[in-house]
Order: sequence, then C-alpha cells, then structure tokens
Amino acid sequence: MRKIEVVPYNSEWPVLFEKEKKALLDLDIPTILGIHHIGSTAVEDLAAKPIIDILLEVDCLESLDQSQKKIEELGYESLGEFGIVGRRYYRKGKNIRSHQIHAFLASDPHSSRHIAFRDYLIENEAIKKAYESLKLEVASQCENDIDRCCDGKNDFIQMHERLAIEWKKQTSGPGVAHNSGGRAPSA
Repeated sequence: MRKIEVVPYNSEWPVLFEKEKKALLDLDIPTILGIHHIGSTAVEDLAAKPIIDILLEVDCLESLDQSQKKIEELGYESLGEFGIVGRRYYRKGKNIRSHQIHAFLASDPHSSRHIAFRDYLIENEAIKKAYESLKLEVASQCENDIDRCCDGKNDFIQMHERLAIEWKKQTSGPGVAHNSGGRAPSA
C-alpha cells in the first residue's frame, strides 16, 4: 500500500518538473504540443503529495500510443485511460511515485481545467490556504486509502474547478491561455 503523505512545499519541485520536461522533449515525440506542470507541486507555497504532475497536450492520442515505449524508457508505467476517457496516464515510481503524466488532446476540456485550477490557486491565496488545510486534514484521516483521500477533496475541487474555469475565461479572453512554466500569466 502506498503511503499518502502531504508535505510542505519544496522549491525543488519546479526544478524536477523542468528536468522531466527536458527528458520528455528529448524523446522527440512530434504529437506533443505542450508540457505543463500541474497539480499542487506547481503552486508555490502549497503543501502537496510529493509527486510531480505533468500535463501533456497532444494532437493525436493514437500517435502518442505509438510512442509508449519511448515514455516507458524514462521509467514510466503506461496505464492507458486509467478511468478518464480520452486520457493517457503514466506513472513513475510504483509505490514511491515521483511523477505522473496525464496526456490529453490539446482541445480536451481536461487540459484547460487542470491549467485553470493551477493558475486559480496561484492567484487566490485564501483559496490556496483553504485547499492546503483540507488536504492536510484528509491525508491525516484517510488511512492511506487513495479513494478516501480523493473523496475527501472532491467537493472542494469540483466547486473550485468550475470557478477557476470561469475566472480563466474572464482573465484570458475566450480561450484558456496555456503556460508550461507553472506560473499564471502576468497581467
């Protein structure tokens, strides 16, 4: 069983993302259009599970599937859609997971929601702190049960993802601006 642990923000997380981004770019997979640091490790001063979440935006999932062996050579395990239609999910590190990749078509709403939620947390200190408190509480009570952990955060995430998408539309115009560096676009 994997231990579920939420730890204080680590300034090495963006460095680890950049290192992995470079390794992915070096694979020279033409279908990849964007590589983004998402999730809590992409939000400065937010406690998180120490797993680097990476979003790959691609123009063709079937082409990405043809490059599966290349990604596996970086130490990833390919798990297909893994519960989300239209996603390709890869994880690195088995029970001591260090990275996970979520790959979607660039046009998929899952891509824009991940980026919007990240940027929303970066720009909203009170919401970031409320999310951090919730994550710490849920992690301490879930007894290393990932389903309980996810369920404990689900209502908060669902509500704030909706708000984040609306916020992003208002701040970025009709389309969601994509940013691979883990920082909200400057105003």
